Amino acid sequence: MTAAWKPTRAEIAAARGGKVADLLAPGLDVLFCGINPSLYSAAIRHHFGRPGNRFWPALHGGGFTQRLLTPFEEKELLAEKCGITNLVARATATADELTDEELRAGTKMLVRKVRRHRPRYIAFLGVTAYRTAFARPQACLGPQAERLADSGIWILPNPSGLNAHYQLADLARLFAELRATVT
Repeated sequence: MTAAWKPTRAEIAAARGGKVADLLAPGLDVLFCGINPSLYSAAIRHHFGRPGNRFWPALHGGGFTQRLLTPFEEKELLAEKCGITNLVARATATADELTDEELRAGTKMLVRKVRRHRPRYIAFLGVTAYRTAFARPQACLGPQAERLADSGIWILPNPSGLNAHYQLADLARLFAELRATVT
């Protein structure tokens, strides 16, 4: 699959329940943790693949990458000591399709990944999902007092284009705050 490859509607629909492989390695500075893959991401098998998702522009705008990467270049993040995983592995059209139980169950697998790979920080991309998954109803954006295993926790807004509460400039500024902490 090349960067020019775009899935058909049928391929996107067939991706329901599909997965996207984690981008993990030991010694990461930041492990970005999405809620779950979109159908588009599962169809192309790359994180934050849906056109309109602002993860890649926010990551670049926040200073994590030298240039704007595409989802097809996600492995280049490892050289920047960043990785990507999700709370829930199964792809859905929207995160609203996930149950609270799925989000809570996803924390168990995430803890195992964090213990194994030991990132300095885990950056959760979605405050509402974090609140539900970790039973922290008062959690807000930014650094958290608690840790996950030995990793610091940071919460960022969901970069989905469906999240109208934050514009790209807002996302980039919040990503930059995390970047400043990491460096």
